[in-house]
Amino acid sequence: MRWRDVFELCGSALSSQPLRSLLTLLGVAIGIAAVALLTAMGEGLRNRVLDSFAQFGTRVVTVRPGTLPTGGIGGIIASARPLTIADADALGRLPHAESVVPIIQGNGDIQANGRQRRVDILGTGSQLAAAWRVRMAQGQFLPPSRDGRTPPYVVLGAKLGSELFGGASPLGQRVRVGGMSFRVVGVMASKGNLLGFDLDDIAYIPVDWAEHLFNREGLVKVHVLFDDSTPAEAFATAVRRLLVERHGREDFRMTSQGDLLSSLNRILATITLGVAALGGISLLVGAVGILTIMTTTVGERTAEIGLLRAVGAAPHQVLALFLAEATVLSVLGGVLGLLMVGVLLVLLGWLVPGLPLSLSPQLVLVALLLSALVGIGAGLAPARRAAKLHPVDALRL
Repeated sequence: MRWRDVFELCGSALSSQPLRSLLTLLGVAIGIAAVALLTAMGEGLRNRVLDSFAQFGTRVVTVRPGTLPTGGIGGIIASARPLTIADADALGRLPHAESVVPIIQGNGDIQANGRQRRVDILGTGSQLAAAWRVRMAQGQFLPPSRDGRTPPYVVLGAKLGSELFGGASPLGQRVRVGGMSFRVVGVMASKGNLLGFDLDDIAYIPVDWAEHLFNREGLVKVHVLFDDSTPAEAFATAVRRLLVERHGREDFRMTSQGDLLSSLNRILATITLGVAALGGISLLVGAVGILTIMTTTVGERTAEIGLLRAVGAAPHQVLALFLAEATVLSVLGGVLGLLMVGVLLVLLGWLVPGLPLSLSPQLVLVALLLSALVGIGAGLAPARRAAKLHPVDALRL
C-alpha cells in the first residue's frame, strides 16, 4: 500500500461521516484555541511587566539603608545608619558608573493656579532623566546641585502639569509643594504606569529639598546604573566595598535589576505554563473524542480491515492508515482552533484595547505540533487494535 493510497483512504473515511468528523474536529479545535489563547494572554502579560521594569534599565544596582530586619521584643530592629546624599555622590564616582539616582519618596499637597492636589512627591537628582530614559515635554529636568545645594525647582509629571495648569505653560510658575515654594522648570512627557503606579502624576523635586520636606536624615534608596563593559557581579562588589569603607560595616542591602528581572521572568513563565495547563483540559476532552470516534470506526470497518489484509496489506500498513486518520483529523482541528484564536484576538483587541496579548509564530507551531501529538496519542490504541485483527476473523464479522 502506497502513502498516496493511505491518504486517499483517510479522506474517503473522514468524508463518509462528515457530521461525526466535524464534531470531533471541533473538540480538538476548542482545546487548541483554549491553550493558544490563554498562553497568548500569559505571554502578553509577561512581556508587558518585563517591559515596564526594563524601561528603567537592566544594568542597575539598588542600595537600601539598613540590614535585613530582625524581630525582637521591642519590635523590628534594624540598622539606623542612614544612606546619605554624600554616599550617592561617592557611588557616582566609581569606575563604570554611568549615573546615580538618589530617591526619597513621600506624598503631600501641591497648590498652583488656584488648584490643589495631593500627589506623590519624589526627591531625586539631576541624573534621573537619563537613567530612566525620560523625555521632557517642556523645559528641562532638575539641574545638578552646586556646593551641595540645589535651587528650589520642581518638575511636574505630564498628568499633574495638565491638571494644575490646563493648556497654559507652567514653566516659570511658582507652586507650593508640601507647604514649600518651588519654581517649575519642566514638564515630563507621558511615561505611563508601572504596576499601578502612575509615573505621570508625580512632582519631582531635588533630593536635598525632599530631606527637609519629609524631615528625613537619609535616602530611601539609591539606583546606580553602570555600563556594559563590566560584569554585574564585579560592579556590585565595588559598590559593597565602597559603602563598607564609608560606613565601617555592611549596614545596607543591595539588589540587582538583572536578578530581579530574571526572577520575575521565571515566575511569570511559570504562571503562563499553569494557565496553559488549564486550557489543556479542553484539549484532553478533544483527545477523548478522537479516541472514541476511532474506536467506533475500527468496529464499523472490521470487514474493510479484513479485506485490506486479505489483498496483502501488512499489519503496520493498517496501523499507519488509522493513525493517519486520527492525525489528519486532529491537525485539521488544530488549524481550525488557530483560526478561531485569530478571530478572538482581533475581537479582544477591538473590545479591550489594553489587554496584553502576544501570539508568536513559535506558539502557532507548538499548537500544530501539539494537535498532531494528540491525534497520534488518541489514535494509537484503536490503530493497534485494527492492525492485530486476523484477516479471516475480520472478514467473518
